[in-house]
Amino acid sequence: MPSLRSRLRTLAVATFGRRALAAVLYGVIALPLALAGFFLTLVGLAFGGALSVTTLGLWLLAVTVRGALALGALQRGLARRLLGVEIEQPGVPGGSGLLGWRRGVLLDRAGWRAAGCALLTPFTAVFAYAAVVIGYVYGVLLTLHPLLKRWNYNTVHSGTDGSTHRVSLEFFGFQLDSWPRWLIPFAAGLLLLAVAPVLLRYALGPHRALLTVLLGPDAATRRIRTLEETRARAVDDAAATLRRIERDLHDGTQARLVSLAMQLTMIRELVTTEAAPDRVLAVVDTARGNATQAITDLRHLVKGIHPPVLDEGLHAALTTLAADSALPVTLTTDIGTRPTPAVETIAYFCAAELLANATKHARATAAAVDVTARDGVLRLRVTDDGQGGATLGAGSGLTGLLARVRTVDGTLTCDSPRGGPTVVTVELPHT
Repeated sequence: MPSLRSRLRTLAVATFGRRALAAVLYGVIALPLALAGFFLTLVGLAFGGALSVTTLGLWLLAVTVRGALALGALQRGLARRLLGVEIEQPGVPGGSGLLGWRRGVLLDRAGWRAAGCALLTPFTAVFAYAAVVIGYVYGVLLTLHPLLKRWNYNTVHSGTDGSTHRVSLEFFGFQLDSWPRWLIPFAAGLLLLAVAPVLLRYALGPHRALLTVLLGPDAATRRIRTLEETRARAVDDAAATLRRIERDLHDGTQARLVSLAMQLTMIRELVTTEAAPDRVLAVVDTARGNATQAITDLRHLVKGIHPPVLDEGLHAALTTLAADSALPVTLTTDIGTRPTPAVETIAYFCAAELLANATKHARATAAAVDVTARDGVLRLRVTDDGQGGATLGAGSGLTGLLARVRTVDGTLTCDSPRGGPTVVTVELPHT
């Protein structure tokens, strides 16, 4: 059981730690910043709208919207530095020349969303400000009441002559001006300080949500960015595949075919000169070996592009893959309607790469492959009992799989704690 001292230390860190004080600072700054942005944006939009029939009104609207974008950038920066909330930048409108700049600002959806955010943030920032005042300010004042009792008085007007006198803090009619009544505000202050971080976190929830929705890119922009990224990755993947095929053909198959042609020429010369049969047979055996190896290389090359076993379906391809794996693999499939060839190919290569990773890097002793197709989603789950620690990014093989999966709007998730097991789930659109 943790001691009282450790509990108090934990409570102090939660209340006055670096992250807690950063949230307090944000709660104090957010409301004045939101009020200033609200006033400037409202005035700019009002005057700009009233004068919108003139050129001055359009310029005023453009400047107001651009100012809202700048305010949004400042709010994103504060949220990132003080709250640890990452809000993606929606993009800055552009245009050639002053008229192009004005047109780009006025037609940009992100700018108007930022203006709407500037008009709404005061109504959400006030909750955080109130949480700071109630939880921290009143918590500190009540906790320090024994030291601040001289200043914790209320001024009361009494009598017809307008005389005043000071009354100490009261609790249900009892004045808290002596021991042990000081314990009441002291305990109340400690309670407020204890719940202050939780209160502030919940109070910041609406504000964070508003900033994320209005200051980040909308769904259409995210979709366009995702498509651009997946298109770029697909182009890069196709180029890399083409370079690999060229390299394999040049370094492997082409060299063997050249050697085969030279050996056939030698066989002809040996036959023409009536050389000893054993010399001819030796060259024939060498040529046959090169021809067999060239055929094997071509089969491997074709398998790397599109495994022929996939023509029989994903279940048959995964069965063959599991049988050829160095690990004992348990395969479970539940596939109704056959997926498209592209989806089958991606699922197969994902399973092959994940089983290879489990063998080479995870030091696993067994693996399981589970494939289901329901509700328009093909779900591939590969589990191994290896050492775990696999992560997306940092140039790992999972990053390449994620890029391949995203070309068809699929997703890849990895759950791999230290010590294992590792569970990688790939979801692909089935229709």
